[in-house]
Amino acid sequence: MNNVTLIGRLTKDPEIRYTSGTQMAVATFTVAIDRPVRAGGDKQTDFPRVTCFGKQAENCERYLAKGRLVGVQGRIQTGSYQNKDGVTVYTTDVVADRVEFLEWTEKPQGNQSSGRQNTMQQEQADPRDDAPEGFQQLDEDVPF
Repeated sequence: MNNVTLIGRLTKDPEIRYTSGTQMAVATFTVAIDRPVRAGGDKQTDFPRVTCFGKQAENCERYLAKGRLVGVQGRIQTGSYQNKDGVTVYTTDVVADRVEFLEWTEKPQGNQSSGRQNTMQQEQADPRDDAPEGFQQLDEDVPF
C-alpha cells in the first residue's frame, strides 16, 4: 500500500505550469512538517515536495500561499535524473490525490489597497463569504 497523509505549512507559494499538448495544470509546492520532539531533543522538520494536477492544481495556485496550513493525501513517488555534472540525483515526491486548505482565503489580485484599511476590511468581512467556486456555505445553526 502506498498512501501518505501530511499536514504542514507551505514554504513558498505554489508554482504552476501547464503540460504541452493537453495543457493540464501541474502545481508543485513544498510543505514544512515538524517531527514530534522527544524530551530534551532538538526540533526537526521535513520538507516534502508535493505535486498535484488539473483543477486541483489551479485551486492550489489560487488559494494557497506561503505559510498557509494544508493537508495532503496521496502517494509517494521516487525518481532520478542526471544533473548538469552527470551525477545521478534521486528524488522522493508526494503526488497528491487530495489537497485540503486548512487555512485559506483568495490571494490578493493586482493593485488592491494595502495597509490598515485593507486589514480592517478583512477583519470585518464574514469569513464564510470567501468560499471557492463550486463550494456551498453551511448554515451555522446545524443541530449537531
